[in-house]
Amino acid sequence: MTYTDNPADLTLLRPGDAGYDDELAGFQTGFTQRPSVIAAVRSTADVVAAVRYAAAEELPVGVQATGHGLPGGYEGGLLITTRRLDGLAVDPEARTVRVQAGVRWGQVVAAAEPYGLAPLNGSAPGVGAVSYTLGGGLGILAREFGYAADHVRWLEVVTADGELRRVTPESDPDLYWALLGAGQNFGIVTELEIGLVPVRTLYGGSLAFDGREVDPAAVLRAYEAWTRTVPDSLTSSFAAVPYPDLPALPPHLRGRYLVSIRIAHTGADGERLTAPLREIGPVLSDSLREMPYAESHTIHSDPDFPHAYYGDSAVLRELDVERAGELLKRTGPEAGQMCVVQVNHLGGALARPAPNAVPYREGRFLVRLLTVGDRERARAVLDPAFALLADDRLGRSLNFAFGSGDRGAGLYDPETRKRLAGLKETYDPANLFRRNYGVSAC
Repeated sequence: MTYTDNPADLTLLRPGDAGYDDELAGFQTGFTQRPSVIAAVRSTADVVAAVRYAAAEELPVGVQATGHGLPGGYEGGLLITTRRLDGLAVDPEARTVRVQAGVRWGQVVAAAEPYGLAPLNGSAPGVGAVSYTLGGGLGILAREFGYAADHVRWLEVVTADGELRRVTPESDPDLYWALLGAGQNFGIVTELEIGLVPVRTLYGGSLAFDGREVDPAAVLRAYEAWTRTVPDSLTSSFAAVPYPDLPALPPHLRGRYLVSIRIAHTGADGERLTAPLREIGPVLSDSLREMPYAESHTIHSDPDFPHAYYGDSAVLRELDVERAGELLKRTGPEAGQMCVVQVNHLGGALARPAPNAVPYREGRFLVRLLTVGDRERARAVLDPAFALLADDRLGRSLNFAFGSGDRGAGLYDPETRKRLAGLKETYDPANLFRRNYGVSAC
């Protein structure tokens, strides 16, 4: 295929043009983005032309599929929107799927389900499959199968020189390593092939407790102790969410402080493994059941509507339950604003080495804090909360940075960051792709 430097065939939108605001809209509404130009691409050739155009005009480049993981607000530059690159194809014999840059996880789940296969998707079906995988990809079955990035066979990427490259572990081991874990720092990934796993059903759902009747810290202590007893085939998380008393919310959530434990297990002994959790205290709701994998999104029931949010994450060596209990007090109903706490149990296959840049595999837990609303008010709650975890904090997770302060700090260990910074000098010396969480040495 021949590509052209002439962007005339591109759909280019500028502020004030009809369709500009609609094209810019994404899931995260809390940051103001005003790129000078939006390239609404429809093909790989469009991406090549857009990158060449941006390089010639010295415009920094950003990319957006669904707009879940914006690093913050900005003005100027060129934004490539990939939502129209929505092709995918399952190869049931090879147990793989080819996914273009605009495809969402829900589409991949639906396409794989007829073959008794499942992708290593996250909890929200509306998240972009490619972008999530480039950040590592912590999935519903992560402890059994590892990160989504660990299963990528090849990628097609348009690099800063405007060239389309097909990257494999054999053809370009350094670039392959960097692409999987560093987000969009090294180019625009237009398509990738990733492995599927033979999972048709699972035992999953959640147990919810009333956080005003059962001490949330006691639930967390019991949960942490329980995680030491479970096999790698069981992936789980703890969550605490104080819902405001607003008419817009479903009646069963208004004013509630819900503390829950979410489960996904591929074995036949789910009832036995989860029985100790029901002894923690009175259960407000229990949705644990055998389910088709296609219903796995109901385990977390993430919100599917655009909204403003802000937060961060901490990968921990261990979870100090006493300090985490204090964190729950500071982020609970008395915090003054809605703060979502999630604690993911790591380990298992996530700890295995892989030829990619996903860091902190030795971590045992991931703590994610997210607030809904204003950034400055959020920092007043979240910064002291994260300070409680400082002694055990290895770093942050790229996919769960949620637009926080220093875009690059803590996302990689020093050795990984040094290697990424060196490869950035090789593949993008002008830092064309800088509307993201950076990988420069610091």
